[in-house]
Amino acid sequence: MNQNPTTQIQSQPKTLLDTVEQGDCIAVMRRIPSASVDFVLTDPPYLVNFRDRDGRTLRNDSGDAWLKPAFAEAFRVLKRDRFCVSFYGWSKADRFLAAWKAAGFYPVGHLVFRKTYTSSARFVRYQHEQAYLLAKGRPKLPESPIPDVLELKYTGNELHPTQKAVSSLLPLVQAFSSIGDVVLDPFCGSGSTLLAARQLQRHYIGIELDAQYHAVSSRRLSSRAA
Repeated sequence: MNQNPTTQIQSQPKTLLDTVEQGDCIAVMRRIPSASVDFVLTDPPYLVNFRDRDGRTLRNDSGDAWLKPAFAEAFRVLKRDRFCVSFYGWSKADRFLAAWKAAGFYPVGHLVFRKTYTSSARFVRYQHEQAYLLAKGRPKLPESPIPDVLELKYTGNELHPTQKAVSSLLPLVQAFSSIGDVVLDPFCGSGSTLLAARQLQRHYIGIELDAQYHAVSSRRLSSRAA
């Protein structure tokens, strides 16, 4: 995965590299040159009409009109022989898989993130989240593959209803990108993916539709201690 960081930086719009853009990710990604991103890591809405215990909801979580065009754009901007990791809602797995395959991705791995708590309970206690490792082209096999079962540290969801811990995303950024690479998160929420990328000396592009969470992620990234 050795690339020339200077070439990558020059290929990106100066207004997007190492920033968080507020807006519709489909429209924003259309401003990104094709094959200019090294890794996509994202946690999109799960299409489940989510509402947490405090009544907080997520935009675009009730319909999937955005799903196929968003991942089509993500595929276009991703370089060939690279990876996308996307979390998804298990009850809507068919829709996500259809969108990923329609874009041109194909699954090469499935990741399970164990929780230390029960997020809800119905027929079973829900104590994990999940993501697919998706490939564009034919990426090289890693020398030391990460396990497909990882720990998901609880954040308390103080900054975002589905906030992921930076520490839980670091292994993904480390495994599927290199120093100087550009990491894209089209649904960046509170900015955890971007913080993980910055911590590992990657460049990042974040996009967030909700103005409130865009402000949260921008604030976290403005602080070197975030």
